[in-house]
Amino acid sequence: MSEDAFPDVRWGNEPPSAIRRPIVALIGTKFGAFCLSRLAPVDRQLLRRSNGRLTIFGPVGLPLLLLTTTGRKSGERREIPLTYMREGDRLFLVGSNYGQANHPAWSWNLLADSNAWVTMGGKEIAVLATQLTGTEHDRILRKFADFSANYDAYRGRTDRELRVFELTRR
Repeated sequence: MSEDAFPDVRWGNEPPSAIRRPIVALIGTKFGAFCLSRLAPVDRQLLRRSNGRLTIFGPVGLPLLLLTTTGRKSGERREIPLTYMREGDRLFLVGSNYGQANHPAWSWNLLADSNAWVTMGGKEIAVLATQLTGTEHDRILRKFADFSANYDAYRGRTDRELRVFELTRR
């Protein structure tokens, strides 16, 4: 692994496995998104205690990391497990918020302070977040939707544009 690379710690395999397809389809529904949002605190604890090595969603093959931002109002560290995509030495996040009307809090935090951390593979890594726009935004959002149809479902549930962020090592 080069100094600039992020650890590759994702469980599962691509393309989507037979077990992942029905789970991903369920998560794409409003009921599934509701259930997933209720499981996020449990997953956050598991990710935190395992230093980003384990997640309750691991066997499904979702690439997850623990993102830590600085709260824009509180100034305190805030952690959340998120699905990510990778291209070389860059990671990408989508602020889908399960297709709800409001942007997720973590995306507001990144807009206020682009310095953040990801925990994955037992390491906390300092990152710099950049919000993507235009064709690069569209390309990465399409990449997420190709990986999981949930992102098309999330876009269909809201009128807001889903925020897309690129993460690079600081």
